Amino acid sequence: MKFKILLALIFVNLIQAQKFYFPQTAVTDSVVFEKHIPGLALQVISQLQTTKNKPKNNVDLLDDLSRLQVVAKDYKGSIITLAEHRKEFAENNMAGYKSLAYEVYSMAKLNELKNKMPFPKAFQAAFNKKYESMDEKIIPRVSIVLKGDVRNFRKLLKTIMDKQKGKDSIGYGSALALCKTYLNYKVFSSIQPYVSQAIAAKDKENFIIETQDLKTKAGSTLTITIVRKKENKLPLPVILANNIYAGPFDDYFGKRAAIYNYVGAVVNTRGKRNSNDINNPFEHESQDIYEVIDWISKQPWSNGKVGMIGGSYLGFSQWAAVKKLHPALKTIVPQVAVGIGIDYPAQNNVFMSYMLQWIQYVTNNKYTDEADFGNAAKWDSINTAWYKSGRSFRSLDTISGKPNKIFQRWLDHPGYDQYWQKMVPYKEDFARVNIPVLTTTGYYDDDQIGALYYFKQHYQYNKDADHYLVIGPYDHRAAQSFGTTYVNGNPIDPVARISIDELAFSWFDYILKDGKKPELLKDRVNFQVMNTNTWKHVPTLDRMHTSTLKFYLKDHKNSESVFTKPESPDFTKQIVDFKSRNDKDLYYKISKTDSAKVNNLIHFESEPLDKDIIISGNLSGLLNVSINKKDMDTDIYLYQVQPNGKLSLLSTHKTRASYSKNNEVRQLLEPNKMEQIPIRQSMFTSKKVEKGSKLLLFVGIGKSPNWQINYGTGKDVSEETIQDSGEPLEIKWYNDSYVEIPVYKD
Repeated sequence: MKFKILLALIFVNLIQAQKFYFPQTAVTDSVVFEKHIPGLALQVISQLQTTKNKPKNNVDLLDDLSRLQVVAKDYKGSIITLAEHRKEFAENNMAGYKSLAYEVYSMAKLNELKNKMPFPKAFQAAFNKKYESMDEKIIPRVSIVLKGDVRNFRKLLKTIMDKQKGKDSIGYGSALALCKTYLNYKVFSSIQPYVSQAIAAKDKENFIIETQDLKTKAGSTLTITIVRKKENKLPLPVILANNIYAGPFDDYFGKRAAIYNYVGAVVNTRGKRNSNDINNPFEHESQDIYEVIDWISKQPWSNGKVGMIGGSYLGFSQWAAVKKLHPALKTIVPQVAVGIGIDYPAQNNVFMSYMLQWIQYVTNNKYTDEADFGNAAKWDSINTAWYKSGRSFRSLDTISGKPNKIFQRWLDHPGYDQYWQKMVPYKEDFARVNIPVLTTTGYYDDDQIGALYYFKQHYQYNKDADHYLVIGPYDHRAAQSFGTTYVNGNPIDPVARISIDELAFSWFDYILKDGKKPELLKDRVNFQVMNTNTWKHVPTLDRMHTSTLKFYLKDHKNSESVFTKPESPDFTKQIVDFKSRNDKDLYYKISKTDSAKVNNLIHFESEPLDKDIIISGNLSGLLNVSINKKDMDTDIYLYQVQPNGKLSLLSTHKTRASYSKNNEVRQLLEPNKMEQIPIRQSMFTSKKVEKGSKLLLFVGIGKSPNWQINYGTGKDVSEETIQDSGEPLEIKWYNDSYVEIPVYKD
């Protein structure tokens, strides 16, 4: 009896300390593990909604709960929770089906238990039932969400288990991670042997899918996949995607177009799938796509009209396609389009470390190297090793253990020169782009600068361009897919919860089938004003704002408002030591719960706003500076500090000072002389900022493992090393410098 009481007290103490019992033998004995993991999941569920552990929003709570219920073998409960999750998350057929694998697995397990059938048969029955009940628009995604990287899941599970060796208890966070990682491995390893066959059977019922190789005039091989809905017998317009991410997305892009009653065509770039050509991303799209469109337009299932769609690289591809416009190409829908040489692989002429990770992702094999790309720990380690070594940025590929010609070739072009210019329309080329265009991007899209670069250039050189823009509170993924309900964990306004897919194919219906123009497109620029639940519609980007507010680099606590020009000249001095590599993260504390990382940044804070304002557009302005070197890379961050102390990022800007006036020609700074750095190509946003909020502005210098380090010698930055750092960088930020904030008023 005393022993039972003692165990109970231990259990209570573990729960109170958020430690759960989990025997150390579970790490080495799979039978013991399988016996105890359901109980661990139940313990985590009991603590899931406590104040300390509760996820930041209901969607995350339901997601965690549904997964834990599967681990606890409460399959019926999990299915109910997933339905609630989908209802809240997946308005307008959006991303709520990401948990489809867990639902079908739970349905299969219930079949297995209730009907005493073997799992393969139980899975087939569950899959068929779920497939038949789906909205047709979801069907193309099934092959993606039901296939997981089992090998990687096993590796992640082992990593977590290794940390438990020799322990009989586990903390809440580790227990939650263990349960979710185990679930991924368990579910996908269980269903993987049967998924492909089940999907193939349904595809055979609904689609005609053909894959073949095309030979270009240059002798290159391109693999193309054609997808048609069986019920469509007559020739149709063709929706083409140019896809470097060869694999499951080929079928997805094709089936998506077919579902909307088009012919789907997906061509892989040189070196992918069946092509033995050299894979040089971005370099041959303009030439190759012209020939692909020519071939498509002559096929019996084509009515001679072609449209293009796709995001990121696929968005870039459409601008490459109109460099040499084929008569059959009637419209393009570039989504979150990479601005090659503009925002990737360098943003405003500053190269990013991520470029090497991406290059290997798409060139390591004929498809995509998911395991390598998804190994965040590996790439963080590589970037950190380079940073701490002080070696040149050119050495990053060598440090990774895999020298790369593409990486080196890109670094040979730090300015926006002919190498980049020949890939997409350049200046007057845009005047010849005379087909309708629909661009989508988001305030949180990594390629927003590129997407808007094309939009601005098109109108600059073609005043009569038929080009529409939709921009809202979307990240890189949401602005090229179904859309979303949450961004960065926060809910977006209900009117912004649109299906980007529906918008895109409504556009195709409008252009290619003489349909009705999408209701949202009331003017050339259509933008959602966050926190107002409204869309606005204006003819140009400049009309996104009606006035501006200049934020000067001065301390309002010791002087007049930051929004008034300083009465007397002054400066704030900043010193950055490039020799130091033992950086500790520094934070500017906003409130008890919020802070901002401020390494190599200085801050300026406004007084509380005396009324609501709508910040709408992108930051501009002028930095008046004096430095003791010939160059530097500057960072700007503008935040809103809400009255409750919560921090929200509004906009960012990064640039190389020597390219800030002209991204094609480098103009070095003269040491110890006042120079002007214009603020151009910053991130757009549109948001109501409430009365009582403060604006918090950070300016400073880029110095991290994620970007090149500019030591300021004036040499090629990719060649500079820590040996070039010399004396610390000294910057005088003059108080007549200002960031111009765009403001919208009805």
